[in-house]
Amino acid sequence: MKITLLITVAGRDRPGVTSRLTAALAAYPLTVLDIEQVVIRGHLVLGLLLGCDTSPDLTGIHRAVTAIAEDLGLTAEITTGPGDPVGRGRRGRLHVTLLGSPLTPGAINAIAGQIAASGANIDRIGRLAQRPVTCIELDVSGGDPAVLRSELARTATVHGVDVAVQRGGLHRRAMRLIVMDVDSTLIQDEVIDLLAERAGCTAAVTEITEAAMRGELDFGASLAERVALLAGLDESALAAVRAQLRLTPGARTLIGTLSRLGYKTGIVSGGFTQVIEPLAAALGIDYVAANILEVKDGKLTGRVTGQVVDRAGKAAALRRFADLAGVPLSQTIAVGDGANDLDMIAAAGLGVAFNAKPVVRDAADTSLSFPHLDAVLYLLGISRDEVEAAQTAEP
Repeated sequence: MKITLLITVAGRDRPGVTSRLTAALAAYPLTVLDIEQVVIRGHLVLGLLLGCDTSPDLTGIHRAVTAIAEDLGLTAEITTGPGDPVGRGRRGRLHVTLLGSPLTPGAINAIAGQIAASGANIDRIGRLAQRPVTCIELDVSGGDPAVLRSELARTATVHGVDVAVQRGGLHRRAMRLIVMDVDSTLIQDEVIDLLAERAGCTAAVTEITEAAMRGELDFGASLAERVALLAGLDESALAAVRAQLRLTPGARTLIGTLSRLGYKTGIVSGGFTQVIEPLAAALGIDYVAANILEVKDGKLTGRVTGQVVDRAGKAAALRRFADLAGVPLSQTIAVGDGANDLDMIAAAGLGVAFNAKPVVRDAADTSLSFPHLDAVLYLLGISRDEVEAAQTAEP
């Protein structure tokens, strides 16, 4: 292209703007290189980037565009430039997802400033959601993902927002399996704490849990000690605890939307199959891995049977689920909140820390601090409008 023209029109939106503008431009030897339109509360901004191999009739184009804009009550601006306007700066495309509640101009300014300071450029900005959190996505070119992820994470923490940096292109669309932790991720509760309440040993279980968190016990040892305290508890307590479980806000929306899109879903838990398998079945979750409480004569024996699902076990379950789903690990997402989830998060194509402890946030590819599990959808580029449209379209 010898020359490019950028035509921008703005004003109150109405039907036929694009049609009339392109009809007038069709009379000239122009090629459409890029086009983008946004409408915010009825206000339109439409941009057309055009190329021409010959010297165009700039006067005629300007007269035609201006006449249409005036007739429609719009403003128009035309600028010219050299050829090859699109190629440079398109390498190294990234998606930067920014979530806030509220999302303030100061936060956007800080993130945009950090992107510019890193030498990257924001090519496009779009909104994915405005409730229950505001989420915008920036298409960024020319940035190093590792550097941006580190710098933007620090900036986001200062401004109380969440930010995710992912490779652009087809990578994100290829994700096909999402695997989640259960306690304090899929559900708001800790199953063993609910069982401990019914067994009358809450304080003792809490003390062991805290010792494990201090690193004085590994998960396997702490699980064995806590389960031993449940010995003699009637089996009916398992059903009672199932009835108590509270899903994390957005959990049904997340799983339902992913299922409609053809994703496979799985849950991995240091909890117990007798409690979470019925929940998984009710939600339509495809794969489950958890510990099995031993029951004899209608009572808990205080032991678990089979392989313990610990930190390594969760990562192994992720790999097993990926094999069953027929997808590589690079096309998996793992979501968790605790140190027990670290191996799984590291193994997945995208590791998400959800309302997580600092060590998990630091290790994950991205973190979400808002208590809405369906915010994971925004990391996949799925907007709130698309989610609600799919729900409405269901029979």
